[in-house]
Amino acid sequence: MSLSTILLTVLGIAVFVVGLLFSIAWHELGHLSTAKLFGIRVPQYMVGFGPTIWSRKKGDTEYGFKAIPAGGYIRMIGMFPPGPDGRIEARSTSPWRSMIEDARSAAFEELEPGDETRLFYTRKPWKRVIVMFAGPFMNLVLAVAIFLGVAMTFGFQTQTTEVAGVQKCVIEQSEKREKCKTSDPVSPALAAGLHEGDKIVAFDGAKVDDWDKLSDLIRQTIGPADITVRRGGQEVTLHAVLAKNVVVKKDDKGEAVAGKWEEAGYLGFAAKSEIVPLSFGDSVVRMGDMIENGVDSIIALPSKIPGLWNAAFDGGERADDSPVGVVGAARIGGEVMTLDVPAQNQIAMMLFLLAGFNLSLFLFNMLPLLPLDGGHIAGALWEALRRNVAKLFKRPDPGPFDVAKLMPVAYVVAGIFICFTLLVLVADIVNPVKIT
Repeated sequence: MSLSTILLTVLGIAVFVVGLLFSIAWHELGHLSTAKLFGIRVPQYMVGFGPTIWSRKKGDTEYGFKAIPAGGYIRMIGMFPPGPDGRIEARSTSPWRSMIEDARSAAFEELEPGDETRLFYTRKPWKRVIVMFAGPFMNLVLAVAIFLGVAMTFGFQTQTTEVAGVQKCVIEQSEKREKCKTSDPVSPALAAGLHEGDKIVAFDGAKVDDWDKLSDLIRQTIGPADITVRRGGQEVTLHAVLAKNVVVKKDDKGEAVAGKWEEAGYLGFAAKSEIVPLSFGDSVVRMGDMIENGVDSIIALPSKIPGLWNAAFDGGERADDSPVGVVGAARIGGEVMTLDVPAQNQIAMMLFLLAGFNLSLFLFNMLPLLPLDGGHIAGALWEALRRNVAKLFKRPDPGPFDVAKLMPVAYVVAGIFICFTLLVLVADIVNPVKIT
């Protein structure tokens, strides 16, 4: 590896880390601003974990950076209500009960005179939902803004109806070979006289201006078809006889399904790709697909564990859709800077990487599990439901829902997350996902 490659890799990693720190700070700013809006005292706003490397106090909040850029937090007074007896200090020998009481005690450890009216748990449930949702929502806003901005100004690599190359023969795509055998039939495109540089403008009488439509028409046709191309400024009609071939299967969205095959019509040419900016409407649709894919990825995380384990410890192949952590994403950022592509392509790829990271932060934090933001949101919603039901049936107010009672579960969830994070970390180090 040359010195220039090393320097570019380090630069890419540094750029990603800066983007990561900004995303974390942006997330915590959502919590901080709404907490202060509702009069909750916030003693700390920190980016990172571990030892503090810089901090400054302004008002009643200490702002700072910590040594490990793997997250961040704000500390709010009174996250959990006092126990039934009104006491807040730990007072049990039961390990599970101690977890609850330790969490309750920590929520009040910086209590000062006058804070009785500035406690988190005393705010109405809808205000607590807003405070806890504001952090992930900031990541969603950032992800959408980056994605739409880049999609509309830079665009996506998109296949067109222009011919980049003509296949010489018909080969089943499931065979994964490129060289023709003497037994392979001549490709319909070559037999019809299709040339590199031709732009297909109509297929069997139907006008086509995008690859998806042309691809669907080709797949649906087995047998004769007239193909109109623009060649040298003139339109030429070619007569082709499409063959039946085994090709990659497509899903309902027109996306290729890896490892799945189906029989369909086959012409035999490669479509030229170019970067095309999207309209606002198309960008929104793409963003919706990105969010849907993100949700599917979160749901599929448990199924990825065996593959991660094999990749980390058994030398197995790392799947392209394998989960990556902060280290893996930083390595991808480093690789982006070493690619032999124009600088604007590198910038766009880095921004898309940052947008994907922020979307993942939003989706992950919305899981209704403590200690994630979604767990606190679920607790506040449950409290609102209990109180409204009690009010409807004229029963006594049940009071605040004691989220601290769920802390044993939160520790189990946190333990699972830590183990999963460590597994991803090992895989990212010994068998990283690479750009292809």
